[in-house]
Amino acid sequence: MPRTSRTSRTARTSRTLALTASVAALAVLATACGGGGDDPAAAGSEGEPVTLTYWSATAGAKETVEAFNKTHTNIKVKFSLVPAGPDGVAKLTNAVKGNNAPDVATMDYSQLPEFASDGNLTDLTEVAGDSVQKDFPSSIGSLVNLGGRTWAVPFDVTPIQLFYRKDLFKKFDVEVPKTWDDYRKAAEKITKADPDVRITNFGGGDPALLAGLAWQAGARWYGTKGDAWKVDIDSAASRKVAKYWDGLLADGLASKTPLWGEGENKERATGKVATVIGASWSAAAFGPSYPKLKGKWGIAPLPSWDGKPATGMYGGTAFIAPKQESDARAGAAAEFIRWATTDPASMKARLGAQKDPSSALPANENMRKVAAREFDGSYWDGQDVYELSGAAADTIVPGWTWGPVHQQVTSAQMTTGAAQSKALTAGQSRAEKAVRDRGLKLAD
Repeated sequence: MPRTSRTSRTARTSRTLALTASVAALAVLATACGGGGDDPAAAGSEGEPVTLTYWSATAGAKETVEAFNKTHTNIKVKFSLVPAGPDGVAKLTNAVKGNNAPDVATMDYSQLPEFASDGNLTDLTEVAGDSVQKDFPSSIGSLVNLGGRTWAVPFDVTPIQLFYRKDLFKKFDVEVPKTWDDYRKAAEKITKADPDVRITNFGGGDPALLAGLAWQAGARWYGTKGDAWKVDIDSAASRKVAKYWDGLLADGLASKTPLWGEGENKERATGKVATVIGASWSAAAFGPSYPKLKGKWGIAPLPSWDGKPATGMYGGTAFIAPKQESDARAGAAAEFIRWATTDPASMKARLGAQKDPSSALPANENMRKVAAREFDGSYWDGQDVYELSGAAADTIVPGWTWGPVHQQVTSAQMTTGAAQSKALTAGQSRAEKAVRDRGLKLAD
């Protein structure tokens, strides 16, 4: 799974990433009431502050809470660092079942439909629905609006980008690829010139990256038809992507070193790979991971299949309010979430107090401007990290939908290793079974 801790101009684009949800899958969701913010109505008994608990794995969350508590009197937040990915979701699920869930948490967009359809979320429509509509691009708001209700508030948007070694490209006389065909030709030229260097590493498999690359290719892993779910993970568009990467690995053009490990970092640090397929949140990791390569890495748009600008998303995080026995703190939770996702003071705290701050691209346009001013981009030799990721966000292919069983799909795909074609087959099979096991309809 991607590390959400490292986490457009889309407000001006007419395209939307429409996220639909099955009525049957969302019928079990509970609704919540309550409003307010940091005012007396949100305070506890006898004028005492409302105390919220907040769980997150995102970088800068602790600093965000500290800044909030210094500037708010009627709401106080207690922060706990929790695991990212499936472990964090499991911890949160168990907390909801045990009636001891936090008031606020963060969660990947891909996990929202499943968590929501299990009845684990507070409906934020009344306290945050207007803000989501007003303060965020519709392309991102659609990822948190399920079944006509608002179940989360966006934090970031995560377009996939290409990170490349400028010095190696110059050494091997390779141009920055604009198409995937160009990328393979670059791989062939580089490895022919130096058999110890590969275009990138793609071993071990990463279901989230595979999904994002399939997204770019026009795949639609999930959709709805009436009140039934459509599952099309093992589609022609997805198979094109899997065949491409399986081919690079089989031909020795991409390293089989697993993603997310020490081997990966060593290859990047020692010049054994020429590119990294990452996301907007990836940029911040290069400085602390490869300090001696300052100025040698560059950022470019992700190669596309036809040369036209296009990308998918790799991860991405939203704020949620897990289901509680009582919704009495929903208004206070909504105020903290609003501040954390739209108030410039929040972004200053997130970036200013960290030695190696996150480069996550905020979903809110105004927060991006603050992040661009606060983030030290000197590692990138004049390239504006936020301008480039914002431009990439404009090219996210519309129409992607996350399904109500994707956590199970991810678990199945993680067992298939580097074989991307096997990951598609395993994901398709698991998704179909999981949909039926949940008593949901599966479209033909």
